[in-house]
Amino acid sequence: MITATISMRLEAGLTAAAADTVEHTEEQLLVRQAAAGDARAFERLYRQHVGRIHGLCCRLCGGDTARAEQATQDAFVRAWEKLGSFRCESRFATWMHRLTVNVVLGEYRLLRRWVTFDEQAQTERGEDDGPAQLELGREEDVGRRMDLERALAKLPKGARAVLVLHDIEGYAHEEISALTGIAVGTSKAQLHRARRLMKEWLQ
Repeated sequence: MITATISMRLEAGLTAAAADTVEHTEEQLLVRQAAAGDARAFERLYRQHVGRIHGLCCRLCGGDTARAEQATQDAFVRAWEKLGSFRCESRFATWMHRLTVNVVLGEYRLLRRWVTFDEQAQTERGEDDGPAQLELGREEDVGRRMDLERALAKLPKGARAVLVLHDIEGYAHEEISALTGIAVGTSKAQLHRARRLMKEWLQ
């Protein structure tokens, strides 16, 4: 029985891996076609990824729907322009994600022009000792999810951006620093501040 179970799991894993390989190959083909000027291929890439990219823009824009829509369109326009530089060394989704973060944050060019990091945030020690990471994308209770999204939108822009990038999108503080131009210590302080505020509001 145990052997059969292990065998079934191995087969399932191999099937999933094969499907993933096929999907990646098809995606690479679409990317090459789009880079060569095929608008239909790019439209297929757009339709496959626009939902997640729009969700990322919404969180970075604090729920501002109009600005998120514009940022989403700007990101895909930029992707169309830069597609020739994409070498398929990573997933298109990964490349598109990083490009989108740069587009949204680049609108204000380095967070220093977007928001002032006040003294309280600068002096707080961001040792990641706040509450556990926020699982906004996995929340099953709709009411709770809405509360989280509303609290996220209330955060100061700098703290919200760092929280989204670190806790939701999985960026390290060093990567956030490179993307935004803020110091690693400031990124940690903003994350600490964001987590504390979210915990206070949700309690």
